[in-house]
Amino acid sequence: MRDAGDHLDYAAWGYHRIRPAWGAPPLAKVVFSSVSKSYAAYARPVDRLRELVLPGRPRFGGEFWALRDVSFEASTGETLCLIGANGSGKSTSLQLAAGILRPTAGSVEVEGRVAALLELGAGFHPEFTGRENARLSAALFGLSGREFRQRCPQIEEFAEIGDFIDKPVKTYSSGMLVRLAFAVAIHVEPEVLLVDEALAVGDYYFRQRCMRKVHELRSKQVTILFVSHAMADVQSLGTRVLWLDQGRVAEQGEPSAVVRKYLADMTARDRQARGQLPVQEDDPEAVEPAVAGPRAADAIPNVDGRFGTGRAEVTSIAVFDSQGRRLRELIPRERTTVRVAVRARERIAAPNVGFMMRNHLGIDFAGTNTAREGIVLDSLEPGGTLAVDFHIDLPELYPGSFAFAPAIADGDLADYEICDWIDNALTVPMARGVGEIYGYIHLPCRVEVRGDA
Repeated sequence: MRDAGDHLDYAAWGYHRIRPAWGAPPLAKVVFSSVSKSYAAYARPVDRLRELVLPGRPRFGGEFWALRDVSFEASTGETLCLIGANGSGKSTSLQLAAGILRPTAGSVEVEGRVAALLELGAGFHPEFTGRENARLSAALFGLSGREFRQRCPQIEEFAEIGDFIDKPVKTYSSGMLVRLAFAVAIHVEPEVLLVDEALAVGDYYFRQRCMRKVHELRSKQVTILFVSHAMADVQSLGTRVLWLDQGRVAEQGEPSAVVRKYLADMTARDRQARGQLPVQEDDPEAVEPAVAGPRAADAIPNVDGRFGTGRAEVTSIAVFDSQGRRLRELIPRERTTVRVAVRARERIAAPNVGFMMRNHLGIDFAGTNTAREGIVLDSLEPGGTLAVDFHIDLPELYPGSFAFAPAIADGDLADYEICDWIDNALTVPMARGVGEIYGYIHLPCRVEVRGDA
């Protein structure tokens, strides 16, 4: 019989699962060392069969490399977020960490009890009850029968599926299945938690409870590998971010910096896909400056949609700090300037310039314009240009990404005509503040303790 401190070493596959000895401090670490993973690719199903029955012959198929020479380490208490486009190797990385897949080259070392939230509900037997499936799933995570019985009430309480816990899983809705699977996984007291878009499913209430539980595990020094396309979640949870691009490491480091580069790359790819020529921001010949001067905004980085009469146009948008330096990320509780520059093609009798700020879900988060702020602009003649600075005392917002949609209209707030509106012209991430953000915004607050109630 193996001693509890023995190494369960699957070095033949390049995968190492190490469990600590009794009484030792918990180990929680995931290490990828030059890991590559390939799959055989066949043009026809018969080619796979021919390769099986004719092993000495040349291969009848090609190879697809899901990962190429990927190295990283997530140590105890660290939350490493994996980002990248679909097909970049994020899920493959988690499956390797979970021991589901074997690396083609390199090695994967995992220390600690692992809970993997990959495909929630996968492996549940439809004829078994929820309780029976939960017991089996907990056993696969390493829990004894006694440990499961102790934690079963907590699992039932978190899943909130009522009497269905003792009914066959085949009678469950997809949401009930996800609730039960998640409840089991987070109550096995994992030392390593693998999350692959699992929190993107379920209703809003359940998702919020899941996120709170992940934050709780994070505070308990659980090592977390977290895959998500929601950059707000990535920046909120992550201590480091790993960006994968076509199976290779494109960047890894501090969340705000890596997310900013990733979003810029996605924006550039989107422009290319829509046939728009990319604008090089640092190239003075790339665009004609809309406004003279060293602080003039000089580009429209992105156009997701554009509408209006065309009688005037937005020529640029940028954000600056209080010293006039262009911002790469928004800084909570700092004075920020949003500059919108416009040009008239026809006479605009009552110009109204403004912008809308949207969050990562595309929801109009906040916005303003000159008319709303009580500023009356002089009329613009054809060819006339104008730059408007909106000085904002930025509140402390959650660390997501925010897009700015600039616009110019002709008229007042009651009666106006949109001349030009550009959707998501500029996207800027919000830097992490000094404390946690509960919800979307931290309200300016002064606390006064008045003694006994």
